[in-house]
Amino acid sequence: MRAALGRAVGRAERRSADAGVGQRQGQGQGHVPVPVAVPAIELANLGKTYPGGVVALHDVSLTVERGTFLAVMGPSGSGKSTLMHCAAGLDAPTGGSVRIDGQEIGGLNENRRTELRRERIGFVFQSYNLVPSLSVADNITLPLRLAGRTPDRQWLHALTERVGLSDRLSHRPAELSGGQQQRAAIVRALVAKPAVVFADEPTGALDLRSAHGVLNLLRELVDELGQTVVMVTHDPAAAAQAHEALVMADGRVVDTLRAPTAPQLAARLVSLGEN
Repeated sequence: MRAALGRAVGRAERRSADAGVGQRQGQGQGHVPVPVAVPAIELANLGKTYPGGVVALHDVSLTVERGTFLAVMGPSGSGKSTLMHCAAGLDAPTGGSVRIDGQEIGGLNENRRTELRRERIGFVFQSYNLVPSLSVADNITLPLRLAGRTPDRQWLHALTERVGLSDRLSHRPAELSGGQQQRAAIVRALVAKPAVVFADEPTGALDLRSAHGVLNLLRELVDELGQTVVMVTHDPAAAAQAHEALVMADGRVVDTLRAPTAPQLAARLVSLGEN
């Protein structure tokens, strides 16, 4: 299964590289162009103030390189969800800039932002957001069909094999366990080959065993396939699966922990509550 998925990923990467050829300016005739790998996300001096003067983000700058698993943590009201919404183009910041896969989104209208999210961003939510009346296969391919795109059947097959859902594609969501539903949601997020997947409390509705399986899957997608994942979570054990964890408080990034452990993250959150 992993070999098939690896071959499918290799083809996708070659197509991506071919698409990036020639993007550098000033290349002379006969020069062999080299693809430029831009970060998955670039935030510069990001700010967000809500009506009434409530400041949710203060001058946050962040670069998320490709193939990174980043966790964003913080107490309630710290700004972590606002950061994700602005970074994903779901909400407009009141200051600063957001670049997704090299595309500045600040000047885009709502229709173009919607198109960009469909093309370059995958979402995984706590509540799965599967349509009850559709089969698992139709749920997975729904975003592509809404965008008028034809699914890559080989890529879809490789993904469903990888997550253990190839024999569940004709089932309805109610016929799946919570862990299987979240795996279907992860495949749906990946099927369009996005630059980044945003996961918002992806294990919040799962039992411990299912949560562990979903977190392992997310980490494997990053380590084995080079996918970029940004996960918002309140759970130190979940965040410990990431390569790096940002800790937020009062709309600011107050700490960055590389290769974090659950005890480290739990202690850091407790210290914020004591300040």
